[in-house]
Amino acid sequence: MNRIIGIFIFFVFCMTNVHGKEFAGYVSSASPEATEAGIKILENGGNAFDAAISVSLALGASEPAGSGIFGQTVMLVQPKEGEPFVIHGTTLSPANIPDVVSRKHLTQGRTASTIPSNLKVLSFTHKNYGSGQFSWNELLEPAIDLYENGILIGNFRYLASNNYRSAFNIQKEAADIFLKENGSPYLIGEIFKQPKMAKTLKRIAELGAEEFYRGEMAKNIAKDMSENGGWITYDDLANFPDPKIIPTIQTDYKGYEIHSLPPPYGGWIMLQILKILEQSDTADIDEDNWKRRIELLNAMRLGHGERTNNPVSGFYDYGNEIKTKISEEEATRLLNKYKNGIGGETTHFSVVDGDGNAIAVTQSIDSYFGSKTVHPEYGFLYNNYMQSFRLEDDGSPYVLKENEMPLSSMSATIVKKNDEPVVVLGSPASARIISAVAQVTSYWIDVEENIAKAVAAFRVHVVPDNKAYIEGPTISNELLSELSRYGYELKRPNYGVSNGQYDPYFGGVHALAKEKGVWTGTADPRRDGISKAAWK
Repeated sequence: MNRIIGIFIFFVFCMTNVHGKEFAGYVSSASPEATEAGIKILENGGNAFDAAISVSLALGASEPAGSGIFGQTVMLVQPKEGEPFVIHGTTLSPANIPDVVSRKHLTQGRTASTIPSNLKVLSFTHKNYGSGQFSWNELLEPAIDLYENGILIGNFRYLASNNYRSAFNIQKEAADIFLKENGSPYLIGEIFKQPKMAKTLKRIAELGAEEFYRGEMAKNIAKDMSENGGWITYDDLANFPDPKIIPTIQTDYKGYEIHSLPPPYGGWIMLQILKILEQSDTADIDEDNWKRRIELLNAMRLGHGERTNNPVSGFYDYGNEIKTKISEEEATRLLNKYKNGIGGETTHFSVVDGDGNAIAVTQSIDSYFGSKTVHPEYGFLYNNYMQSFRLEDDGSPYVLKENEMPLSSMSATIVKKNDEPVVVLGSPASARIISAVAQVTSYWIDVEENIAKAVAAFRVHVVPDNKAYIEGPTISNELLSELSRYGYELKRPNYGVSNGQYDPYFGGVHALAKEKGVWTGTADPRRDGISKAAWK
């Protein structure tokens, strides 16, 4: 009896801080300003959905290289009651695409952009899941303030701008925003402001997201596209649908229930990698050493190889196919193939609240700084998601089509145990998203239930079929020997946004975890972000 009373007292203590306040939630994101925006919402009575809206828009202001209002936002939700679901915020290709298209059309400039979902998703979320404590205008205020008064340039922000500064030469208006008058990037410690975006977001705050899709703003966006060879029309914006609510895809991994995003996203490859790892000898993956790294590489080679060489056949009716691909039988079959040996950007944030809602949100304008092209009046960057399509018809669902969803590596994930969420995570970094989420999830389950260590552990990645990327200052002789035995070609990233042992090439996991009954969080050391608890 005394033991039960002791556990109860410990639980009550854990739900309060030293000042006796009630736990209101936790936020982990890629920027301190965005995390603080979410914390203020939670501490003033908002729920996780309210906080997610403010964090999303604040990230557009404070991490413009990774996301913005002309991008894509997808939410994986574990509500306080019921089953997890996805707020499916895909972008879509324009309704009219020329007969002759080059790869350059799909990578930079206005022709590279898909129809954006960000504001549709956020408005839909506010109307359907918000607490009612905050108006749309109030949730946009933190981002408006950041655009208007500026952000402090940190290490990652400087490296991103410096590495891509020459790309802004394709458009003067973009260079005027992201570079100083002399063409140099803003330096660490300087303040970077975006007054055009402050004005743009004020208008959206006042008139709502529909202004962006059906109002005067939509007409001006279509005009800019038309005058500069872009493909998005007013009808594309006006007819863009609200996001759909769809089920997650899921599998079991060593007694845990893992939920992730369905096609066209990368969740199925991440789950397949975990199922392949599950077939490994436990002793080979329960320590953070060379044995674990080679097992991770082998599992990733199979998963990423399947995505390239044997992808899902469609983005809509995928239920039975996904069930097969993430089954134990398929993992065993893939492992038998190798038993003898043989640039993209995004942002992610995670939010939980004191009521039990948990949300993993991934959003992107695709490459660093998207298409490198801005709307000259409104100041936002156009995305370049069109580059996700293939020009040649190879029978896959990735082929360029009109009004189609682009391929995405987003793999927001929620881990559950005994029907309760215990880990909420995701990452940016194109295909490295899949690798990062799989290995952090595995670390927390297989090595140690310590989310800070799981995120900070050095990572690996495979580019099909044999290029192995290894993070960290050293590579052991044992790992080098195994790389040779399995036929890997060793690569070291040369991404241009690295400054030290950690490299953003390997992602930016922002995660929350319930450890010993208490929510905790961590921000990836590869970025400038922070995690923080909210109390009220």
